[in-house]
Amino acid sequence: MCGLAGIIGPKPSEAELQKMLQTQKHRGPDHNGSYLDEGYAALGHSRLSIIDLSPEANEPFVDNSRRYYLSFNGEIYNYRELREELKSFYHFKTASDTEVLLAAYIKWGKECLQKFNGMFAFAIWDSAEKKLFAARDRFGVKPFFYSEVNAHLYFSSEIKALKNVIFDSPPNQKVWANYFSYGSYGMPAETFYENISQLPGGHLLEYSGGKLKSQKWYDFESRVKKVPKNLPFEEVKELYLDLLKDSISLRFRADVPVGFNISGGVDSSLLLALVNLFEDKKHINAYTFYTGDERYDELPWVEQMIATTQNPLKKILFLADEVQDVARKISQQQDEPYGGIPTLAYSKIFEEAHKDGIKVLLDGQGMDEQWAGYDYYQNSGSTIQGTGNISPFRPEVLDPDFAALARKPEYPQPFDNKLQNLQFRDLFYTKIPRALRFNDRVSMAYSTELREPFLDYRLVELAFAQPQEFKIKNGTGKYMLREILKPLVPERISYAPKRSLQTPQREWLEKELRPFVEKQLHHLKNSQAGAWFDHREIQKEWEKYLAGDNSSSFHIWQWINTSLLFSR
Repeated sequence: MCGLAGIIGPKPSEAELQKMLQTQKHRGPDHNGSYLDEGYAALGHSRLSIIDLSPEANEPFVDNSRRYYLSFNGEIYNYRELREELKSFYHFKTASDTEVLLAAYIKWGKECLQKFNGMFAFAIWDSAEKKLFAARDRFGVKPFFYSEVNAHLYFSSEIKALKNVIFDSPPNQKVWANYFSYGSYGMPAETFYENISQLPGGHLLEYSGGKLKSQKWYDFESRVKKVPKNLPFEEVKELYLDLLKDSISLRFRADVPVGFNISGGVDSSLLLALVNLFEDKKHINAYTFYTGDERYDELPWVEQMIATTQNPLKKILFLADEVQDVARKISQQQDEPYGGIPTLAYSKIFEEAHKDGIKVLLDGQGMDEQWAGYDYYQNSGSTIQGTGNISPFRPEVLDPDFAALARKPEYPQPFDNKLQNLQFRDLFYTKIPRALRFNDRVSMAYSTELREPFLDYRLVELAFAQPQEFKIKNGTGKYMLREILKPLVPERISYAPKRSLQTPQREWLEKELRPFVEKQLHHLKNSQAGAWFDHREIQKEWEKYLAGDNSSSFHIWQWINTSLLFSR
């Protein structure tokens, strides 16, 4: 993975471009490059070398005609197959997926996007036509932020790079109000800052003559409706497993060491089992975190799985006394609110992998959304970082004028049944966009690439299209997935219940982290966001929490997280 940056307009500043690149240098410490088309464009790139480590693959990458310049973040996993298809059209000078991407665009134009199996955000500058073409992968694994300021388009991989050169980017109070009132992290094109937008997953952007046009290129709804219906259970299971093996195989394409993250759940257990079916991939490093609290730790489940495969397991202990320093670092990396202490613990995996020289990690994100693994797909309601039916939000602590900005988010319902509409919401509006943003920032904070084999679009489309009885049976979600896993591992693992809490966040905030919480609440009162709250009400809620009203801790985390983001 890498960091891309650019400025398109009549006076693109090389100094501003370099400032943007330096701000996100952690995304690509191996090479820093730039291209200037005087009076039209400045394109920059920070490289994390994964495929073709040679200097010839550095970016911005120029094609053989020296007309097109590319800055690319991500991976095109099927680049070898596409290279074969393109070799009679284009003379390749590197072995990189970067050059394949550019050649594909030159041959097929925007239709090249339909041919890519990968995670990507990229920008191509046409120096002849003076046009920019940019795109983001289907589910938005890789980020693309942009802002139009003073007749210029600025874009980058991280918000902080834009904020470093665009000083008029105050908080988007509507998005913040929705976050506190409903737990929303914004709609697909929004960020938590005014004047800074993001290109939604599955969308492309064109910019020329000062005019910006964005459009959807990935029509998930239409593709799902074309998946063959009424296939027998066993046939779907076999087809899905074959695709899953292919997806994992593709995501092992790298010229650097690869490892993977594992928890005690069904998803990462399946990933572990399938990885070890490949003879040349057996015994690669597995990473997991634990806190020493048996109520939350998944370590016993992880060790049961590892016992069957004998992979080297790196166990990373995350303790309460690390939270304060790690929270500051990760808040700086995230730029926007994130999930809580589990995200901090997860970040330690990437720090450890980086120390071990592992540049690529695989992860099990995406199965719950495609195979209906969350409880609320069967029952109404859910909480965040809590238990029971108590709301995780405390809108009553908000200033009335600020609270009035909140609007409960409404999401499209393109399918004819409740289950698929919930899955669609989670894939494109809530769960997946949020998790992918958290994961991108924590992995790149330690210059490590994260790959998500379960988010191969072929898998998601096939699973999503299946009837409800293939997904949920006798009150158990991810039914077909568990049946796929059953012959590969002990049944107690394949039918293990979902465990959503992985750290003792509620207990730590009340006890070990109490001084930290109270310090951040004080900072919040005096921060730029201070006027959004009634701080006497916050104090009352904190005292209630300490007195035992702590079935949910998410509201406490929201205030801490906001304080950290605004006290830098």
